[in-house]
Amino acid sequence: MNSHTPFSTWIDDYLALRRRAGFRLETEGTQLRQFARFAEQLGHSGPLTVRLAIQWASDSHSGRALTAARRIEVLRPFASYCRQFDAATEIPPRCLFGHAHRRLAPHVFTDDEVLDLLAACDRLYPSGGLRALTCKTIFGLMAATGLRVSEATRLTRSDVDLEQQRLHIRNAKFGKSRWVPIHRTVGRVLRSYVRKRDLDPFAGNTDAFFMFDYGRPASTRSIQRAFRLLRTTLKWRTRGDHPAPRLRDLRHSFVCHRLQEWLARGMTLDRNILALSTYLGHVKITDTYWYETATPELLAIAARQFARFHGGAS
Repeated sequence: MNSHTPFSTWIDDYLALRRRAGFRLETEGTQLRQFARFAEQLGHSGPLTVRLAIQWASDSHSGRALTAARRIEVLRPFASYCRQFDAATEIPPRCLFGHAHRRLAPHVFTDDEVLDLLAACDRLYPSGGLRALTCKTIFGLMAATGLRVSEATRLTRSDVDLEQQRLHIRNAKFGKSRWVPIHRTVGRVLRSYVRKRDLDPFAGNTDAFFMFDYGRPASTRSIQRAFRLLRTTLKWRTRGDHPAPRLRDLRHSFVCHRLQEWLARGMTLDRNILALSTYLGHVKITDTYWYETATPELLAIAARQFARFHGGAS
């Protein structure tokens, strides 16, 4: 790498190479381009150095060590790629800011909070438009099925089988596809959504199942933006380790509520966790355990069952 080659050029080549190997690197690609802009604004020239990596990793809005550690994790394979062409490239040490995958407790939504979120969608602009209806339906679908937001926004009309009451999730995380059965109540909501959606004169302009006004497909970014707006309006106070409740916390909440329901019904978790893992589209069952959070409700049920097992008082 020489002083005349900007990082952005090397990043494009690196991402193209990794994506041909089957990696999506969507978040990583965004972060690497942020790194390139940061280096350019600093007036940096020459190879990637540990000093530059530390400066960028530390320059986040949150200022958290975990954020810095994850930025270093993104830079390391890119630095290894650059080193093939410039021996002066420095690869940042792996744990420069500590481990990058420390688990932070999510915000587990209560049923009332989910209902408040759905009701608040009616306030979205434009009043009475498809944006409000689509956001409400996607949020409700995520809460009821544990879908990732990107899985919901990528649904096409042929992916939604309301006769068989199932969704076809294609090429999700790690390229996996799966069928997701839905409850009949979810099916009724989706049927109602389709009837209202198809009243829009532009509804036939897209194959996307979820759309906004004027035939625009609903995107992951636009749904996340709406969630942040509503989150501010609702003035939620986080019960997790993150600064505020996140949209992905609906997926965490789905897992916690399922486990709580199973325990309350006396079901054995070990016999059912694999089914839940498959339903969520996880590659490994340990990925499903990552979503489990010891909520007060779960701990109370577990304590009662433990007491009964040992013949103690409940």
